[in-house]
Amino acid sequence: MAVAEGKIARNPARLVRPPKHVQHERQPWSAAEVKTFLAPASADRLHAAWRLSLYGLRRGEVLGLRWADIDLPGQSLTASQSRVLVEYQVRIEEPKSRNGYRTLPLDDALIDALKVLRKRQAQESAAAGPAYTGSENVATNVLGEPVHPEWYSDEFGRLLKRAGLRRITLHDSRHTTLTLMEHAGVPISVITRWAGHYDSSFTQRTYVHASGDDLKKGRQALARIHTIG
Repeated sequence: MAVAEGKIARNPARLVRPPKHVQHERQPWSAAEVKTFLAPASADRLHAAWRLSLYGLRRGEVLGLRWADIDLPGQSLTASQSRVLVEYQVRIEEPKSRNGYRTLPLDDALIDALKVLRKRQAQESAAAGPAYTGSENVATNVLGEPVHPEWYSDEFGRLLKRAGLRRITLHDSRHTTLTLMEHAGVPISVITRWAGHYDSSFTQRTYVHASGDDLKKGRQALARIHTIG
């Protein structure tokens, strides 16, 4: 404005260089660390929810999941909404793209955990009587109320601390899942669909991480290639 009005000859702000953004390098868990977490988490009331978070679902997708979204006999779930925190308010949002709507097959351990949680919620409802809210959500407290997103992230931190694991964020568990799937040889196209992403290059660039052990595998492969005779 001052330049336009002729009060100064040039805009001094143009000489200011903004600080460079340094992308935080994520260090997802190894398969062994995942198992270390799941061992004590199996005794937790929300064991099924922790398994869902380590199944590649976003926090909002886990907290937005309803029992109607889960087909226990068919061993699948459908991600169709998220329960997210926006400006300190919890909101229900639909997936941002059609790729976010997806149905995933569930493994036996996750099905068993969900059945245990479903039975436990029925017992809690009977014990609480009229005080029970009767929420349709999978992740609830003992009164049937949906758990708060911040509490869920904090509880994840408390669980991993009790397990003696190095600290990662709850969102890093999603990075962990997709990275381990890639290490297991799952095609990137499948991982992209699993994650609910639109672009495989985004999944590869953002969610699949190479560790030091991965680089050693590269060294071993080159050593085999370069062996003479």
